Amino acid sequence: MLKNLWYAVEFSSAIATSPKLLKILNRDLVLYRTADGQIQAMNNTCVHRGAALANGWIDRDCIVCPYHGWQYQPDGTCVKIPANLPTATIPKQAKMATYPVQEKYGWIWLFLGDGDAPELRSIPNFPQVESSNLRSIQGEFHWDANYERVLENGLDFAHAPFVHAGAFGNPDAPEIAELSIENYDGGASATVHLAATPPKGLWKLLVRGERTPIKTRTGFFLPNLTFLEVYLPFGQLTIWTAHVPIDLHTTVSKWINYRTFFTGKWADKDARNRTMKIFEQDKLIVESQRPQIIPSDLKAELYVPADALQLQYRKLR
Repeated sequence: MLKNLWYAVEFSSAIATSPKLLKILNRDLVLYRTADGQIQAMNNTCVHRGAALANGWIDRDCIVCPYHGWQYQPDGTCVKIPANLPTATIPKQAKMATYPVQEKYGWIWLFLGDGDAPELRSIPNFPQVESSNLRSIQGEFHWDANYERVLENGLDFAHAPFVHAGAFGNPDAPEIAELSIENYDGGASATVHLAATPPKGLWKLLVRGERTPIKTRTGFFLPNLTFLEVYLPFGQLTIWTAHVPIDLHTTVSKWINYRTFFTGKWADKDARNRTMKIFEQDKLIVESQRPQIIPSDLKAELYVPADALQLQYRKLR
């Protein structure tokens, strides 16, 4: 795993005052909100007899183990063991590991590692999604694939004419101009102009005449974020995706779709269907890639100029 980084792991709206299980990097965590709205995250396995805290409940901001009623306060310290006599002391070892948590841009972020979170890399800023004029929807997509393969697929311009032909890829114009990589702290991006395809559905209402190439920008932030910006003649479409690594071979992509056009709720279904269609088209390809884990040796796979952004991801990784 990439350690000492902030992982976007869940939508903020998914966590309430009841415990919720979160699986990430082959470990089980439990998340919940305290009475003042703060999110807490700790290991899910009770230190006493290994019961799942996510099956318990919250009592005055403490999470209660459903097996023996042990209560852990937000910092992970056990403050009550019901079976103890009043004179008994609570063992110092009765403490759960906790994780720093932040909320930003509609996601919950966990700091996973062994360093001091405030002194290390901060959560990335993308103010372009803070406008009140944007319409947003969100959803998730499940993959039987390693999250780095999924992430890297989102950086790949050259597959669009083949995997997404008829959606937004143009098989009659597969060439990718030389990429200019824009580097920044913890990530990189690139911009190309892709040959347009004939509009379909609702988008026919906004497009008239011959279409010019579509400016498209995609990029990533370590450890698990990708974004896609599509500059259409009638507005901008942006998709930010947190690729949550459940284990080595399972990923859940939690995406947020922003648009500056068709900002009424009536267009949400079409926007959702289009986003999910893209993921569905990618699924078969990504899940069939071998090896399933991206090689750590940069010479293990071949590269051509169109792969410059993926190569930059591998270098930073």
